[in-house]
Amino acid sequence: MAKAPGNPIDKLMDEASEALLATEYFTVVKLCKRALERARAADDFERMSRIVLPLQEARRQIRQIACDAGPRLLVTQRLKPSEMQAGLYLCQVPMIAAEARDVRELADSKSIPAMVLCREPMTRSGKWPIAAVTKGGLVDTVTVRAQVAPPAGVQATHDQPGSTITRDTNTAVPGAEWFQSAAEALGDAAIARVKPELPASWRVDELMLYLEAIPDHEKLHQRLAAACRDAAREGPAQVERRSVMAENPFSF
Repeated sequence: MAKAPGNPIDKLMDEASEALLATEYFTVVKLCKRALERARAADDFERMSRIVLPLQEARRQIRQIACDAGPRLLVTQRLKPSEMQAGLYLCQVPMIAAEARDVRELADSKSIPAMVLCREPMTRSGKWPIAAVTKGGLVDTVTVRAQVAPPAGVQATHDQPGSTITRDTNTAVPGAEWFQSAAEALGDAAIARVKPELPASWRVDELMLYLEAIPDHEKLHQRLAAACRDAAREGPAQVERRSVMAENPFSF
């Protein structure tokens, strides 16, 4: 689709293109997110599919800078803005996924490249549940989880006297390879929840929801772009989309 003279979405994307060339990646993300929301409100799915590409690229660059900076902090309580630096942040109990999202949003607000994951206590099977939450209130927040192997050397302590609340011996932030693998599993779990038989515009909305919770996942961006192209061909669904909570009433 050609640009429409004076289209405010195209103006935002022109600014995003300039910011991308200037390596101002956080500015690109802000502009693309704003453009994506406006295009969705207008059912302009074709533009949405094109907006996702620079958004994905900017986030890829932010993630790479964070991974290059390496392990930064094991987070067990709320952070002050002065504590934020580029790097990898692992939140673990008593922190929960909603608080891990706050850490990521704090980093974003200060334009600090950070990759943030939240792990829950080790399971009896020796896995770490990695969790992320969508935005919303107590009732309409949706949690995505994936169980992954913990970093090498972490041992379970379930049956030991005085076992910690993490149920294991972890006291450090894993490296970039583990972070990227765990984030990949989490995003894959979100993709698996989006039913391919749904109308394309519904899939667009669900993928946008999950991408807000898991912004580091490449394939989530790709699936969103593909769903947008499908929706551009199909047009918006004629009936209102059911809430994700309606499909997963016990998801939180």
